[in-house]
Amino acid sequence: MRILIWHGYLLEGSGSNVYTRELARAWSRTGHEVVVLCQEPHPERYDLGGAAVVRPSLPGTLPVFAMGPYEDVQPRLLTEMSRDAREAFVAANAAAVRAQGPADLLLVNHVLLGAPVGAASGLRYVVKAHGSELEFAMRGDAELCAWARETLPGAAVVLAGSRHVSGVLGELVGVDPERVAVVPPGVDVDTLRPRERAAALTALVEECRRDPAHPAGGHDERLPDAGNAERLAEFLSGARRTVLYVGGLSAEKGVSLLLEALHGLDARAVVVGSGPARAELTALAGPDVLFTGPLQHRHLAQLWPLADVSVVPSVFPEAFGMVAAEAAACGSPPLVARHSGLAEVAAGLEGEYPPHLRHLASFTSGDAEDLRTRLRELLDLETGSWRALSSGARRAAVRLWSWDHVAGRIRELAAGAGDDGPGAGRRMPST
Repeated sequence: MRILIWHGYLLEGSGSNVYTRELARAWSRTGHEVVVLCQEPHPERYDLGGAAVVRPSLPGTLPVFAMGPYEDVQPRLLTEMSRDAREAFVAANAAAVRAQGPADLLLVNHVLLGAPVGAASGLRYVVKAHGSELEFAMRGDAELCAWARETLPGAAVVLAGSRHVSGVLGELVGVDPERVAVVPPGVDVDTLRPRERAAALTALVEECRRDPAHPAGGHDERLPDAGNAERLAEFLSGARRTVLYVGGLSAEKGVSLLLEALHGLDARAVVVGSGPARAELTALAGPDVLFTGPLQHRHLAQLWPLADVSVVPSVFPEAFGMVAAEAAACGSPPLVARHSGLAEVAAGLEGEYPPHLRHLASFTSGDAEDLRTRLRELLDLETGSWRALSSGARRAAVRLWSWDHVAGRIRELAAGAGDDGPGAGRRMPST
C-alpha cells in the first residue's frame, strides 16, 4: 500500500507526535510506502523505518491547541486564529497532500485541522482524533465544532484512542459512537521493555551524557537539565523505592497532587517534563524529589525499568494514557487516576493482574490521600507480589498496545470501509 500521514506538528514529544512517527515506522517496516507530511525540521533524527518526510510550506502561523516552543515556525492558538487564516492553512496543506500523488490511504491527525485537510485533499481519508483538539480548542467553541461537524462525515473511518474520546466526539460534534473505531495508541514494546537494574542505570547515565548543551548563559526548556548524568547516578544509587512521573508540568497534570501524596512515604521520586508550573512544583518538592526537565525515549527506555511505580495523576481528562502504557511495557507498574482514557488503561492492567492486586492499578481522581494509600501499599509489596504486577503490566502492553497491532488494525478498518464510500452509517468495532 501507499500510505500518506498528514500531521501538522513535530515528531518529538508525546501524544500525536509519537503516534505519527511510530505508526509510520510500523507501516514502513511491513513493506508499505509511507510519506509523512509534518512540520518537523529535523526528520533525520527519527527512525521512521524508511518513510519519506515532506514539510509543507505554511501561509502564516501554525495553529496549535496549547502554546509551546516550536523551531522555525510561529505558533498561535487555533481559537485565536481568524477563519481566513485557518482556511489558508487547510488549503496549503491539502495542496501539499495532493502533490504527493495517488495513495491507498490518507491518515490525518486531529479532528481539527485534520478532517478539513482530508476533505479538501480529494483523497479517501481516515481521521484520528487525539483529544487535545477536543478539550483545548473545540470545547466551548461552537464555530470550531460546526466546522468539524461539516468535515468529519466525509471520513471513511474515524478513529479514537479510547471510549472516552469517542464519547467526547459525540458530545461536541454529534458523532454517533457506533461510527467511531476505538483503537488504543501503540507502544514500542521492543525498545520499551524490562531491563536489569544496574545495566539500566549505567545506560541512562550514558544517554544523559549525550544530551546537547544549553546555550551559553541560558537555559533551553526543550532540553534535559544540565548535569542530569551525575545527578541521576547519585540520586538513583542504592535500593530505595523509586516513584516516577513523566509528563507536562502544568496544573491539569496533577503533579502537585503526587507531591502531596509522597509526604510521609519512604520513597524517592523523579519528575520528568517541562511546563509552566515547574518553578511552583520545585518549591513544593522536598529533597527526595529530583526534576530532570524533558527526556526523550532514549532516556526513558532506561529510566522506566528503574521505577517501582509510575504515577499518572492527571486531574484533566486524558484521551488515553500513553505514558502509563509505556511504563507498563518496561515493567514499571502504572498507578493512574481513574477517569477518562486513563480508566481504560487501568482496566487493561487489571485484566493481567492477580485479583487481589487489581486495586493497585488506579486511585480516585484528585484524592491525594487515596493516592498515598495505594502508593504505600504498592511500595511495601514483597518481591514476589511486585514482580507479579510488573509481569502483568508488561503482558498488557504487549497484548493491547503494541504498534504492530495498532498499525494492522487501522489498515483492516480502512480496508473494511473501502467499498462503502465516505463513512456514512458504518458501525465501527472497537479493539
